[in-house]
Amino acid sequence: MPDFRAYAPAIPADAREIRLGADESHHLVAVNRCQRGDPVAAFDGRGREWVCECIDPAKNSAVLRVKETRQAKPLPHAITLAQSLPKGSTMDEIVRQATELGAARIVPLLSERTQVHLEADRQDKKLEKWRTAAIEAAKQCGNPWLPELGPVQKFSDLLAATKAYDLRLVASLHPGAASLKAAIAHYRTTHGRAPHKVLWLVGPEGDFSPAEMTAAVMAGFAPITLGPLVLRCDTAAVAALSVLGHELASGG
Repeated sequence: MPDFRAYAPAIPADAREIRLGADESHHLVAVNRCQRGDPVAAFDGRGREWVCECIDPAKNSAVLRVKETRQAKPLPHAITLAQSLPKGSTMDEIVRQATELGAARIVPLLSERTQVHLEADRQDKKLEKWRTAAIEAAKQCGNPWLPELGPVQKFSDLLAATKAYDLRLVASLHPGAASLKAAIAHYRTTHGRAPHKVLWLVGPEGDFSPAEMTAAVMAGFAPITLGPLVLRCDTAAVAALSVLGHELASGG
């Protein structure tokens, strides 16, 4: 894999040359010090990659010559992370790590105990910032797939639109919650296969309210424990994505 990676979202599959935009050119040339003749992997975030050579390291409009085009296979499972918005810049790091762990979709949520409330213009700025974080993470880890970043949703709206998921899980500290391994094994036993589309729901600081947890269970979410310790919401998101990815890849 080339040391340099560049995001090129609107390139034809059969392109022989790729001219990068100003931001990507600056990051590739001025920040990462890519020079003429260096190998570069360009990707569109939808699984397509171009193995290239830099033929013009212009800081505002770098040009890459395509040597090979390839399409990555999608993961055999698609995990959606529905994350109640935490305070500060924590969501930035959640998006980065979810991208590194192969999440297919990330849905920012507003729940009863969410302490972050965004007006429409601030939502747009935050979404753009999160998309940038996802792109940076994909470059770093070599993931050719970018997660879909949905708009900020209300908790109740999310619960009303979950029928397409094979398995719906919610992080829980309550007694009787199952482990991720047990939940996937139960699904496999019941359906004869591992789940393909999984929704993982994580609360904010202070967790979901009792009413929200009850509503989630009534909507078909299985309460899941991540152990006896109380985890930060970003830790819960990353821990679950790691375990889910492993269990699903191994057949659950």
